[in-house]
Amino acid sequence: MTAIPIADHAFLSDCNSTALVTSDGSVDWLAFPRFDSPTVCARLLDDRAGHFRVGVAGDAEVTRRYVDGTLVLETTFRTTDGVVRLTDALALGAGERDHEVGRNAPHALLRHVVCDEGTATVEVEFVPRPEYGRTSPLLRSAASGVGTHGGPDALDLATDVDLRVEDDRAHGRAVLVAGDTASFALQWSRSWEPRPAVPDAAEVRERLDDTLAGWSSWAAHHQSYDGIHRDLVRFSGAVLQGLTFQPTGAIVAAATTSLPEVVGGDRNWDYRHTWLRDAAMTLDALWVAACPDEADQFLAWLLGVAPTGHDDQEPLQIMFGVAGEHDLAERTLDHLDGWRDSRPVRVGNGAARQRQHDVYGEVLDAVSRLRDQVVPLDGPTRRMLRGLADAAVRDWQRPDKGIWEIRGDPRHYLHSKLMCWVAVDRALRLADDLEASSQDRARWRDARSAMRTAILAEGFHDDVGAFTQAFGSRDLDASALRIPLVGFLPGDDDRVVATTAAIAEHLTDERGFVRRYRNDDGLDGDEGSFLLCTFWLVQALAAGHEVARARDLFETVLAVRNDVDLLAEEYGDGELLGNFPQAFSHVGLVNAAWSITRAEREGRAERASDHPTDATSA
Repeated sequence: MTAIPIADHAFLSDCNSTALVTSDGSVDWLAFPRFDSPTVCARLLDDRAGHFRVGVAGDAEVTRRYVDGTLVLETTFRTTDGVVRLTDALALGAGERDHEVGRNAPHALLRHVVCDEGTATVEVEFVPRPEYGRTSPLLRSAASGVGTHGGPDALDLATDVDLRVEDDRAHGRAVLVAGDTASFALQWSRSWEPRPAVPDAAEVRERLDDTLAGWSSWAAHHQSYDGIHRDLVRFSGAVLQGLTFQPTGAIVAAATTSLPEVVGGDRNWDYRHTWLRDAAMTLDALWVAACPDEADQFLAWLLGVAPTGHDDQEPLQIMFGVAGEHDLAERTLDHLDGWRDSRPVRVGNGAARQRQHDVYGEVLDAVSRLRDQVVPLDGPTRRMLRGLADAAVRDWQRPDKGIWEIRGDPRHYLHSKLMCWVAVDRALRLADDLEASSQDRARWRDARSAMRTAILAEGFHDDVGAFTQAFGSRDLDASALRIPLVGFLPGDDDRVVATTAAIAEHLTDERGFVRRYRNDDGLDGDEGSFLLCTFWLVQALAAGHEVARARDLFETVLAVRNDVDLLAEEYGDGELLGNFPQAFSHVGLVNAAWSITRAEREGRAERASDHPTDATSA
């Protein structure tokens, strides 16, 4: 049974695929050549599903950091006899800089060890298990290291450490003294194609330096945020970029599948796909953290995957594969035990076929925010966006499954109605850019008015004293916190303040972290507190002029991030839970920081205007 905490992992990306590395130097998750590809290593989900460890023998004090806020990881092992530094990265294409980062990833994992002080023994374990652990390939020694044979994946590990091969695994040891180094390059290819050249030991350091330069150039070119927790916000921008599939512009919800929402539970979903909602929110957060040049690429991808969805009587599909696949049929991998015996392990996601009307508003809201990056729009994109607004007009009175993808009967969810209102509101803001006709504008204005009236009349429950989960429902739902965040009502409106207070009282745990809802959703088991919802509460408090409370809660949430500033989907039972790292959580961090920054600046400006003499003397 895999027992290593989710929070013990660090994240590597080449904007095509991902790896997760434990604090003892073990790569326990590795997927090539795409985020959603069958894994090469998946010990994260089952001890038998493969790993690749480079670490030290015996006990060590371990510290980790990302080099200069990039996605190049440095792990330092301090033993009683010496200090060893391990640098890990998924290689970027040679010379890739700025927005080109990840365009031509070579699908190689680079690992470089330096002994900085004294003496240390480095241990190596290479146990590849492709196809989610179903394949145990034969390993053969080669002049430069070892290679695999068998199955669809070909793996070549080049190293200057002598490895002993035993059938389907290789291991070795090297004693290093100060100044000594050891290098590893794991190259993936398809077994039926010619195997590409693998960087030798002398080239690994050069490729690592080039990858570091690539990520640094992206950060320098994109990251302009200047507010509270600047380094954390900017790093979250890098994480969100690392979850972007650069060849198409698609953005995945998380790097993993089936990490549970509660230990032993079965709410285990595959998040390695692109939800339009999550991707749009990510672009919105990147606007704050990183000024993305990728917005137009995402819109081009969306146009390609859903060119007619808004014209049909069927709703727009809510999620796709990173290359635009529509078929995300869900299945279970029954041979895997799951993280801490949390079964089932799922690949694919059945929610792809759900009706979720909020996606229209999510996309149009992101386009409105990113207007400077995407205008002027070409003809097909204008038609698509107008179609999304029309779909909101068409669908807003229909029930759906809602933002939380509840697998019960469709309902008239408040959040879905709210985001349909956002869709037509943002379409009206963009009307000139969309070349909307007078008839379009009139239809959108009428619908916006009708939506607003319905939300205010049926979304707010007088007996509960708050906006609730669905029309006529008494159940609270954290998604109602978005009402002021999307500009439907001001943050200090009495109904918003009452809703915020009700959620803070009834949907929070002992830390003040927010659960999505508490009512029955048709699924077995429980879940932890949802970090995105907690960040929404931070934003709502800031919007309601409770900036000190917002700041306190924000700092409390930040305290549960791991040692390298990564967040999972949820928090419960004293640890991070759910898929990891989670785009939603880092989106929430970015937006909450920005909300507090704006609220504090506006408060200072108001105080300065009230006391001009004091402001001048200051």
